[in-house]
Amino acid sequence: MSTRLLPLHCLIWVGLLASHVPCPAQKAPAKPAPNPVLAPIQDVAGLPRVLLIGDSISMGYTLPARKLLEGKANVHRIPANGGPTKNGVANIAKWLGTGKWDVIHFNWGIHDLKYMPDGKRQVEPAEYEANLRSLVATLKATGAKLIWASTTPIPEGELNPPRKFGQVKEYNDIAARVMKENGVAIDDLNAWMTPRFEELHKPKDLHYIDAGSEHLAKKVAESISQALAK
Repeated sequence: MSTRLLPLHCLIWVGLLASHVPCPAQKAPAKPAPNPVLAPIQDVAGLPRVLLIGDSISMGYTLPARKLLEGKANVHRIPANGGPTKNGVANIAKWLGTGKWDVIHFNWGIHDLKYMPDGKRQVEPAEYEANLRSLVATLKATGAKLIWASTTPIPEGELNPPRKFGQVKEYNDIAARVMKENGVAIDDLNAWMTPRFEELHKPKDLHYIDAGSEHLAKKVAESISQALAK
């Protein structure tokens, strides 16, 4: 019998085949542990229900914001990275579900203004505005108090992984106009983070170290608390 194609861990068993000793089975690779940020939570009866919508930046501040609001609100989030606005338009009904929301804190932006291989942004400004208007209309229909989170800064220079982005201000200005016209409160996370951005973001990355996510969570929890108090 040729041993050339046998797995290494089976070679030692070749000489034992005559005694019918089986070759040990290879173990399947372990599945990665589920991300606790995306796991559903159980409501505490009597507390208002809050929904966080956003991309990986919001995933970073979900758990610390939830902790800051413990005993004050049931803080849920969509079970995914929210991606660009076109992803939101496609999934918003599923994300909202059928339950009642008291406050919805939401953002789209970084994925929209990212340049794609064809040289265009993933969602160009005119489409971004149209998508936001559609999303705001859907969110307003829930009767929840709405809070828009402005898109946080993106560092200059080379990024890891290599990516190219448009101007955050251009997209934040569009969003601010849409929110003002619709009476939606704005949680200006961009202004909140900018003074400490160099200190709190990861090197060559638009994401944050833990202290950065906790810094954002303070502002998010404050904005939600204000909305709940009204």
